[in-house]
Order: sequence, then C-alpha cells, then structure tokens
Amino acid sequence: MPPKPSRRAGAARSQRASPDGGSAPPAAPRLEIGEADFVVLCDALKVSESVREKAWKTYESLSAVDGALACSKKKKETWGVCIFIVAIDLDEVTFTFTELLKSISISVCTFFQFLKEVDVNMDTVSTKVDSTVSRLKKKYDVLVALYHKFERTCGLIYLEQPSTEISAELSSVLVLKNYWITFLLAKGKVLQVEDDLVISFQLLLCVLDYFIKLSPPAMLKEPYKSAMTAVTVNGSARTPRRGQNRSTRTAKQLDTDTKIIEILCKEHDCNLDEVKNVYLTSFVPFLNSAGIVASNGLPEVEVILKQYDELYLKNKDIDARLFLNHDETLQPDVVACSQLERTPLKNSPEEEISLILPQTPVRAAMNNIQQLIMILNSAPDKPSDTLITYFNNCTVNPHDGILKRVESLDHIFKKKFAEAVGQGWAEIGSQRYKLGVRLYYRVMESMLKSEEERLSVQNFSTLLNDNIFHTSLLACAVEVVMATYGRNASQSDGTSAETDLSFPWILNVFDLKAFDFYKVIESFIRAEPSLTREMIKHLERCEHRIMESLAWQSGSPLFDLIKQSKEREGQTDQPETTSTPSTPLQHNHTAADLYLSPVKSPKKKASGPPPSANSTPDAQSGATPQTQKPQKSTSLSLFYKKVYLLAYRRLHTLFLQLLSEHPDLEPLIWTLFQYTLQNEYELMRDRHLDQIMMCSMYGICKVKNIDLRFKIIVSAYKELCNTNQEELSCTEIFAQHNN
Repeated sequence: MPPKPSRRAGAARSQRASPDGGSAPPAAPRLEIGEADFVVLCDALKVSESVREKAWKTYESLSAVDGALACSKKKKETWGVCIFIVAIDLDEVTFTFTELLKSISISVCTFFQFLKEVDVNMDTVSTKVDSTVSRLKKKYDVLVALYHKFERTCGLIYLEQPSTEISAELSSVLVLKNYWITFLLAKGKVLQVEDDLVISFQLLLCVLDYFIKLSPPAMLKEPYKSAMTAVTVNGSARTPRRGQNRSTRTAKQLDTDTKIIEILCKEHDCNLDEVKNVYLTSFVPFLNSAGIVASNGLPEVEVILKQYDELYLKNKDIDARLFLNHDETLQPDVVACSQLERTPLKNSPEEEISLILPQTPVRAAMNNIQQLIMILNSAPDKPSDTLITYFNNCTVNPHDGILKRVESLDHIFKKKFAEAVGQGWAEIGSQRYKLGVRLYYRVMESMLKSEEERLSVQNFSTLLNDNIFHTSLLACAVEVVMATYGRNASQSDGTSAETDLSFPWILNVFDLKAFDFYKVIESFIRAEPSLTREMIKHLERCEHRIMESLAWQSGSPLFDLIKQSKEREGQTDQPETTSTPSTPLQHNHTAADLYLSPVKSPKKKASGPPPSANSTPDAQSGATPQTQKPQKSTSLSLFYKKVYLLAYRRLHTLFLQLLSEHPDLEPLIWTLFQYTLQNEYELMRDRHLDQIMMCSMYGICKVKNIDLRFKIIVSAYKELCNTNQEELSCTEIFAQHNN
C-alpha cells in the first residue's frame, strides 16, 4: 500500500488562500488525499476534489494488483493515467492532453502503451475512455504523418540560406512556423473529421500554395521559383487590390495562377480538381473568417497563434505546435518511426528513375486514390449499353427506378457527408459519391454477366427490381471509395483505422441493415478484379464486423429469419455444418441467391448422421435427399457457416494461448459455443460474438474445475488482433458474465 499523505502536505493545503483572500474554510481536511507529490500533480492539472479522490482510489486498487506500478519509477505515470481515466469518466477534464504529458514527463506513444498495461489490471476502463483514447491516437497518427510530410516538402520548396536581399524576418524557420500553425488552425476550424488523412493533406497543399505565392521568389527552389517568377511577370500574386476582399482575391488568384497548385499535386500524386475544390469551398472561406492579414508577405504569427491557442484549449487535446520544436512528448517510438515517410531528396534525374518510394501513410493513401481514379475515369456515370440491354430484357424494366434511387441517395449522402466533415465539404462528398456510382454500375454489369453464364438466362427482373439489392450494392461501392480515401495514418500495417466516416457509417446513411449488406460483399469482391488486396481485406473486415456484432443488433432481420427457419424446420434438424480452420468454406452461392433466398435454396436430408467436418457445403447440398422438407434460407445457412468459421478460429487462437495443456476441453467449449449460437441465439442480441466465446470458455472450465479466472481470459483476449476495444470493453464483458 502507498504511504499515507504527510501532515505537512495536508497542512499546506489547508492553509491555501481562498479566492477572496481569506484563509481556507475548515472543510479543507477532505483534500488530504494521496502523497504530497500526487497532490502537487493534481494541483498542477487543476483537477476537482472528486477527480483526485477517485483517482487515488483507482491508484490504490492498481497498486494492490500490480506492485510494480507503485514503484518510484512508474508511480507518477500511474497517477497521471488514473487522473486521465477518472477525469474523462466524470466529465471533469480541467487539463489538456499535452499538459498531462508534460506534467508526468511522458511521450504520447509511451502514455498509450502504459495505459494499455494499466488496462490489463483494471476492471473499470470504460468505453468512454476507450473512445477518447482512440480519438487521440488517430489524431496523433495523422498529425505525425502530416508534419513529417510537411517538413520534407518545405525542404524541397525553400532554400536553407536564401540570398541576403531577403529580409531576416522571412527566415525559413518563420515560414515553417507560419505554414504549420495556419494549417493547424484551418484543419481545426474547417474539418469536423480531423483524423481524415487525405482531406487533411489536401488542405495542407492549399496552405502551401497560399504561402508560396506570398513568398519572394528568391527564397524558393525550383520548380517553384520559376513558377512564381512567371506569375510575377504576368501580374503579382502578392499585390492586393483595393476594393477586393480577401476571399475574392484569393479565389481569383487560384483561377489564374494554378501553376503552383499543379506542381504540388503532381509531386504528391493528388487529384488537382479535388484540391482546387477544397481550396475554393473550404480554404478561402477559412482565410476570410480567420481575418489573417499579410505582413511583409506573410500573415502575422500573433494572430494565428492566438486563434489556435483558443482552439487547442477548447479541444483539450494535443498541442501540435510543439512539432515545430521536435518536443519529446510528440516524438513517435521506434516502431512508429519506421512507419513514417522517408522520401530521399532528388539529386539527379538518373537517381529519380531508379528511386522506389516507400509505401508510407500519405504516399500510400495518394497511390490508392490514383489507382481507383484511373480505374473509374473511363467508367460511365450512367448505366452502360450492356446494362440497358439487361434492363430491357426484364419483365419489369428497372431502369427508371435505378436512376431515381441513385439520385435520391446522392442528396442524402451529400447532406450526411457535410454533416460529418463540415458544410464546406459537401462537394467533396458529391465527388466521392459519383465515383461510387461509377463503381456500382461497373460491378452490377460484371455480376449480371456472371449470372448469365451461370444460369443461361437474361431476364433478371426479380433481382434488378429488388430495392435492398441495389441499395446494398451501391453502399458497397461507395464504401470502397470512402475506405480508399479514408485510409488513416496508422494503417501502414494493413489494419483498419476507424474514422467518423468508417464502416458502418455508410449503413446509417443509406438506412441499410447490416445483414442485408453482408449478402453482397463476397459477390462484389468476385465481380471486381481490380480491387486492391488492401481493399479486399477491408471488405472482409466489414463482413467480420457484421457477423460478430452488427447483424445481431435489435431490429436486424436476422432474428426474424432465424425464428421463421426454426418454425418451418422444427427443432429436430441437425445443426449447421461445423467449420474448422482446416476446412475453408466453399460454396457457389452468389448475391442473387442470397437476395432472392429462399427462392433459390439447397435441399437438405431429413435424417442421417451430421455432415463430416471435411465435406464441403456444396457436396452436402447437392446430395439426393430421401425426404424433402420446406426450403431453407440460403442467406441464413451461409451466414451461419461463415459465423461458425470465424467463431471457431477465434476460439482456437484463444484456446491455444490459455488452455493448450488441456486439449480435451476445446471440443467441449466449441460445442457449447456452437449450441448457444444455434439454439440460444437471443443471447447474441445487442452483444458481441466474442462475449459468448469467452463465457463458453469460462463456463466449461468452471464445470471441469480448471482454475481459469475470467479476468485472465479477458486479458488474453485483448491481445488478439481482432479485438475491438471500443465495441467490447472489459466492463461490458464482466457485466454480461455477471448477468
């Protein structure tokens, strides 16, 4: 146990002056919480009495579990983490995240890692804290990637030692400071989704263009110097005209002087039209509203500093100005450093030819976008002649309905995108939706061609007049576009980093049920061969999220489908096929089968032994039945098989980590897990698949007298790569267990 607070510390607090200048009231003794240094830390962060009291109790609980956290080396860090957790839970945050880091002398990366260690020993880290940490991580990742890109780009634009004719006030250091703080202010005021790497980088290019045009050509390297010289000859870009406001003047400059922005976009593989759109619809209004005035060719630092300081104190998060000083609290760890972009300087044309740039956050994002645009540039915005032919072959022509649906969802998407990102970004949302529509028509045509080859028919009236099918297909196409643009700075390992626009955002926009969306994913991947490996993985992760939780939410059609299936088939049927990691799921079903299910359904044996784990679903469904029963839903059958495959693989991984010495328990745990999903499916309502998995493991161990605490299971589970801390907190798991 930590030592009791010293009397000296308590006396010092009781003698602290009150706001009116008098002595502190007699109630001061209640402040005697914790050690003297803990009190000093709380005072520095201006935390409330309720926060310091609960934070100290949390620290005591942690110390009792893990004595190492109470050692002098980690004590202050542990205090800081406890204060952070409690302040967020109580909605009493009186400090910024950077102030906290400074107070306990720790970096962002170290803090997050230490918080993870603390989380293993706590039962009370809430989803609220997880959400805040996730937001801070994403914002930090984006800022790190952008600052390193920004610093290198400025090195390619400005001379380190410009000629003596340039004023000393216009040093490269001052330029860098102006650039970065103006960008931070613009990003904070214009963007509601601050962890969107692509939009943030496009905004950064707008800031670069603006400042380059305000800089004397003598400060610039080529090709920017020549571009600015040409602009100056044709009409100075820096000379303001009387009677013109800043917004009009800057917009006209972009219209007439596009050379700089063209060079920047070419250098960084950015779409010129998109960046110009960001410039005109978001950056120009920002300049006008911020009241930024140019002095000696550059905006006044004091003005933008004051505005950013207000923004930073309001958000209570990361002071990104400290990147300019290479502050130790913002330095990434070794792993993060290895993921950052290291673009070599271009020394000669010969070197440039053989240079292979690394796949780093910004460059990888831009490359993925360029690949997508190249694929869809030639694709039409409306149905092709081939699609029109398919429409005409339908009993009921779906053409008009399809166009009306696309137009209607366009308005909805544009509105929702603007609400999520910012009103000035509505046109950017419209551009992304248009790319999604092109992909939608492209994949639809590919699907219909495959169906024609498979079924030897050309009349797809039922499918093409199905509203849910079209909405799902369009949602999937738009999700591919959104995920391509939404690649976060922390995704260099291929994992998914969520933003406010991440899946399942698109489902809410289109008012689409997750179970309906799942039906189109596999066929979409098969129908579009140009999808990158990364995008295929993203869609597979979307499918996994649906199977593990989204499809089991209240209001999902899955529950009605299961209930109907139970009533139709009775309770005597054999359970679904058990999938194992050694038997990959194989089937020939397409989106058409799933959306028209149970019209197209496999037939099933009424009796006989359960299917072997080594037999394929197709072989089973193709067997000649002895007795025919009412047709089963293809979509439900395939869904369960996929759920079983996902569930077993996760269970197997967790089992090997915890119970490898008891191999006989694995089939028992799996049987209970599978039985629960099959027969007690209501337990899955508004829950997560992994909750049932852990409870199954704990239950069997309890019955078999195996000493395995639930807390140990949770700790091991958190190390699994599929863990979603925001969606499945330790607190929620224990709540389900205790119930």
